Amino acid sequence: MANPYATHHEAALALLNSGTRLSRRAGSFLGQLVVDPAPMTPAQEDWLSQLLERAGLPAFEGINHA
Repeated sequence: MANPYATHHEAALALLNSGTRLSRRAGSFLGQLVVDPAPMTPAQEDWLSQLLERAGLPAFEGINHA
């Protein structure tokens, strides 16, 4: 399956705009992903994947580490 998001920024924006109820911490995390150009850590990748799954959105695949 092709990656539906070009970047982790797009995946975070999809979650923020999905109407899914998010905790303040999750919203802050997603906002950080949108504006921070740094690559995600493995822990951030895991959390983003969990949030996408809970929201019923496609997974973000093919994340590369710097």
